[in-house]
Amino acid sequence: MEPTSPPEDWKPQPARSGADVRALTLSAEEGFLLSRLDGATAVRHLPALTGLSGAQVGTLLARLVAAGAVQPVAVPAVSRPTPLPAAPRIAPLGGAASSAVPRIAPGVTAVRAAAAVPAPPAGAHAAAAEPPSARDAGSSEAGAEEASAGSASAHDASARDAGAEHASAHDAGAEHASTEDAGTDEAVAEEDEVPDASGTLRRLFEAELHALSADERTARARGAVEPELSALCFDPLPAVVRALLENPRAGLVQARLIARHHVTAVGLEAVGGRPAFAADTGVRRWLARNPHLPVGLLRRLWGMRRLLEQYKLMVDRDIPEQTRRGARELLRTRFASGPAEERVELILRTEGRALASLSGLPVDGRTAALLCGRTYTSVLLLQNLARWSAAPPQLIAHLLRQELVRRQPQLRTQLQRHPNAPAEARRG
Repeated sequence: MEPTSPPEDWKPQPARSGADVRALTLSAEEGFLLSRLDGATAVRHLPALTGLSGAQVGTLLARLVAAGAVQPVAVPAVSRPTPLPAAPRIAPLGGAASSAVPRIAPGVTAVRAAAAVPAPPAGAHAAAAEPPSARDAGSSEAGAEEASAGSASAHDASARDAGAEHASAHDAGAEHASTEDAGTDEAVAEEDEVPDASGTLRRLFEAELHALSADERTARARGAVEPELSALCFDPLPAVVRALLENPRAGLVQARLIARHHVTAVGLEAVGGRPAFAADTGVRRWLARNPHLPVGLLRRLWGMRRLLEQYKLMVDRDIPEQTRRGARELLRTRFASGPAEERVELILRTEGRALASLSGLPVDGRTAALLCGRTYTSVLLLQNLARWSAAPPQLIAHLLRQELVRRQPQLRTQLQRHPNAPAEARRG
């Protein structure tokens, strides 16, 4: 009969040192294979180690085991499962023991209570009809399944609770963020809001107050309360506006209404002449957008503002053209006499766009030094500086040394052709 092939993972080991292997009669192949066995090499690696085929290795190993030269394959002992202890029977409600009541594996009741899963009533009669051993095994399996289900249910419930808690926290955070955003938006909107979106105040003035004489409206403006206080802001007479501003109840709301809707230079001067109102961003914004803004008030309000603020006023499309022209004159005047730091800020923050409105205006050495102390990485800024007719020679030389200009032949050529470019820069 053909010998059975040994397990591939078996690591054959020679007989103990006490055995007399030399007394055995072995063939050359058997002796050769025996010399390669060390107890650490598995059977599947022996063909590659010895050059023999797998079948030859199996046959030779069987002979060596039969001759006592190799220890036989160790058969692992099969451990018999320990039977589960019999669960105590549960007495019926009447107090007497009954064999019809099924046995319940230990711990099942606790798991059901923890998982809040009621016991299935359908299995009671079937369990009673089974023999005791079958009932014990069935109860054990049912207990294990219910314990697993109970653990899974408890885990799922915990996960759901944790997820719900996380979702609640996330929703609360989102709601808090939305509240903060809404509060910020409301604060910004409230700053510029003029309470006349529906035209109610204007209709009140036209329906009830406009029919009064100028003296009566002026007298009522000095002591008016809401809503007449805000409705009188639509009065076209500057005397009424001046009287309204003397009212102790008048505040920024009324000042913004007048700045937006009043039609005379005298009335607008009355609003802009009060420092508390002139310092308000909303009042200045509505005055700038009012087409009746006088040039003198424009100069007083924006003449000493920063260059960047004057530039923003000049490019604002919501401002009348005549006011934008006045802002351009203010910008040029301020640029010629303002601090060097403001000049550099204006050029850099606008990426040189403001230079188109400043043609012909030179800069001092301080401004040139600040511009030469920077590294330039914006192509648009470099292009605008190259078009700037008043760019100082040291700035042109500094720009030609920039890495971005070296990689842009067109920029380098444009700077080399600049009228203020140094002679050595043109040759380079």
